[in-house]
Amino acid sequence: MTSLGTPSSYKGRGATYDPHNRFAPSHSVAEDDGWWREEASTTIATEVCEEVSKSALSWNKSPDLPFDRSLNPYRGCEHGCVYCYARPSHAYWDLSPGLDFETKLIARSGLVERLTEELCNPNYVCRPINLSGNTDCYQPLEATYQTTRRLLELLLECRHPVTLVTKSTLVLRDLELLAEMAEHRLVRVFVSLTSLDANLKRTLEPRAASPQARLRAIRELNTAGIPVGALISPVIPGLTDHEIEKLLEAASRAGARTAAWMLLRLPYEVAPLFEAWLEAHYPERAAKVMSLMRQCRGGKAYDAKFGKRFRGEGVFADLIAQRFARASRQWNMQDRTEQGLNTRDFRPPRAQQDLFI
Repeated sequence: MTSLGTPSSYKGRGATYDPHNRFAPSHSVAEDDGWWREEASTTIATEVCEEVSKSALSWNKSPDLPFDRSLNPYRGCEHGCVYCYARPSHAYWDLSPGLDFETKLIARSGLVERLTEELCNPNYVCRPINLSGNTDCYQPLEATYQTTRRLLELLLECRHPVTLVTKSTLVLRDLELLAEMAEHRLVRVFVSLTSLDANLKRTLEPRAASPQARLRAIRELNTAGIPVGALISPVIPGLTDHEIEKLLEAASRAGARTAAWMLLRLPYEVAPLFEAWLEAHYPERAAKVMSLMRQCRGGKAYDAKFGKRFRGEGVFADLIAQRFARASRQWNMQDRTEQGLNTRDFRPPRAQQDLFI
């Protein structure tokens, strides 16, 4: 699965190679010509370019999602989670969903200004916005650009509700801001938990926070009065599914009050990337994991149909759902919901300024 002369794993990276861009008009294949070549480096530096935003909100009509609009400050994600369902979107920017997705990042500039314009549209109807609908809004890039923080400041100013999902402790930087939003019932935070095994996390999610650090984030968010839940995702049959009960217990003890789960999703290039990762890091489990995935996906690696893409189908998927439901009841964890967030106090960002014109 790897290119000629390319190491099967890179330090601090999830993908083991760059699959072809499915939109590219031609593909190149490396061939061994017998000549000596330098050994390929095992490290890849992160590159960042900026994109001037033409719009802010992304809209969806998915019956599977509890929100119809989202904000994504960054394209690509340095966390490098090999399973990330957002990887195929990098192909739209003429980049590979593999290593490019985690090393060639795009920071969107002008996003606050575009969102301000869209919220001022007379036809805009206030409903919760989801941050991190595609990639993590608190990935390492946020420490430099602070776009997520400026978006939250705008949403607080105009009393607009928001939900966000992250696996980064950088969210704690904005603790006071999020606490103020929580006072007005404007925010819910979901921390993504995949495994309590730090060794597994190092290759599965190489640049994301450790399991214990994420639990600490849940604890501090809860202590600050910010509604926080756990997103047990992705559940990987044969690799992480045995941890469902322990993850819910740990999240509950840390202060999470809601929980949801999603089955591993392998759209487009993610399937071969994940299989290559299994062969590189867990070769003894690779066949079993993919067999269980196909059992949950009607014989395929992935099924994108609404109603099936998040939870799968079949005996094994049903067993996961039953175990999750039972453990949630045991630890008094409620279902994830956007209900209860305050939409009545919304005021367009320029409403106050207009008083002085």
